[in-house]
Amino acid sequence: MKTIIYSVFAVMLSATALTACSDDKFDGDAPKDWAGTTYLFTPTDEAGFRTYYTPTLGRCGDPMPFYDKKAGDFKVLYLQEYEKNAVYRFHPIWAVSTTDGCNYASLGEVLPTANNDYAQDAALGTGCAYYSDKDGLYYIYYTGHNGNCQNREVVLRATSTDFKTWTKDIAWSMKGTDYGYSANDFRDPQIFEADGTYHMIIATYPAWGGDPVFAEFKSGDLRNWEHVGSFKMIWDRMLECPDVFKMGNYWYLVYSESFKRSWSRKVKYMMADSWENLKKCFDDPGANWPKDGKEGVLDSRAFYAGKTASDGNDRYIWGWCPFRSGADIHEKNISVGAGDGNEPNWSGALVCHKIIQHTDGTLTLGAVPAMAAKYNQPLETKVMQSNGYTDGTLKGDGAYVLYSRLGNCNHISFTVKTSNNWDKFGISVVRATDSKKYYTMVVNPEDENHRKVNFEQEGEDGKGFIEAIDGYWFERPQDNVYHVDIYTDNSVLVMYINDVCAYTQRIYGIQKNCWSINNYGGSVTISDVKVTQY
Repeated sequence: MKTIIYSVFAVMLSATALTACSDDKFDGDAPKDWAGTTYLFTPTDEAGFRTYYTPTLGRCGDPMPFYDKKAGDFKVLYLQEYEKNAVYRFHPIWAVSTTDGCNYASLGEVLPTANNDYAQDAALGTGCAYYSDKDGLYYIYYTGHNGNCQNREVVLRATSTDFKTWTKDIAWSMKGTDYGYSANDFRDPQIFEADGTYHMIIATYPAWGGDPVFAEFKSGDLRNWEHVGSFKMIWDRMLECPDVFKMGNYWYLVYSESFKRSWSRKVKYMMADSWENLKKCFDDPGANWPKDGKEGVLDSRAFYAGKTASDGNDRYIWGWCPFRSGADIHEKNISVGAGDGNEPNWSGALVCHKIIQHTDGTLTLGAVPAMAAKYNQPLETKVMQSNGYTDGTLKGDGAYVLYSRLGNCNHISFTVKTSNNWDKFGISVVRATDSKKYYTMVVNPEDENHRKVNFEQEGEDGKGFIEAIDGYWFERPQDNVYHVDIYTDNSVLVMYINDVCAYTQRIYGIQKNCWSINNYGGSVTISDVKVTQY
């Protein structure tokens, strides 16, 4: 019955949104033929996204996914961020469940913060969840954070028999100072199994300072931990939210370069043929990057704190897409745009990708299979305006084809074939015939054999390349054919190209506006253009 009520409510919301669109052209009356118009509209995001999960109140921070084999689903814990947090008490751990990575059910609050400003767990930080067959308990190892305490950060734990009622183990804590590590940074515990032994790595610094390291502990029962040493990070960079797993014949360590270091803030990975050799990779990172041409980068700077979980068949990675400040503000105080150069904020919407392992062991990210099945309602796609567009081909610099309006949640798919190794094309959203600027993901030739997704503000008043939002290199397809899939949920957008490029972005105003495919010199052929929604 809840599902039926929710579905009816969703239909009512959609109907309301469409009515609002058809009655409003900024301040005046819109034409009756809403679908036949191309002027700019300023939509608002829905409260609570349904694909890229966002709570109705607040946002998701640092996901902690694991596969619950008892329940047969993925549980994704996250730090709940509110618009206004208390000074010392913030980020309780909440959770959602999903079987497919694109449909979620909220489990509510799992671990609350302490009820006073002087407790070690006044604020909670990133950790991990694990289920033990040996004692039938669920474990959460997490960070207790409080600047009022002697140790600002320590590792804590809680247990449960049913994942509903949790008991904090108030008699246990792991302090970095007991092992020669920092009292201020001792966080983000992550557990994995290797050779029948549980291992835990923790992001920290030596007590005497210097470059950050991963502290390593081992256990036979998930309760009693022995310190076994440490290994380096990447030079002086703090690597947050570590995740270790084996996939096929390779071991991987996925990490996020510190959110405070703007120029390198991305989710990356290292790989090796064993756990011991994986640790050795960090002795000389420059010589040991994955052989993927992009130093192990997995997505854009709008995907952060990525951690993985596997059901035994497929492995998925969850991270958050940040909300943006500094977007264009319309007179009705509605945000449009993408921050236009401002750095991403902390926390946002939960984004999930499928991990694709290639024959050489390198990784890329692709769409979760259930996405295409969810976005299954065809939306009529019409050419509204064009320049230099004939019989499916765009010719010349500035050529484009403008398509009809999108819905709130869209799957855009098409194929582009370039005429040579240097042709350049892009996809624009929030585009209209009366807009003086719009937002474009440009598939840019960095050299003859590599492409990079650049983000640009185009149009009469556009500022061009937007810093803090660009993507990463990927190899040009040998046949110059690009299969593009774009999924949107309100202001969150994820683009996939040929299973070798994933590009996440936050762009306000996508929904109910037109979009385009553009050419920048040479010629490109477009085919199989489709838009579906749900």
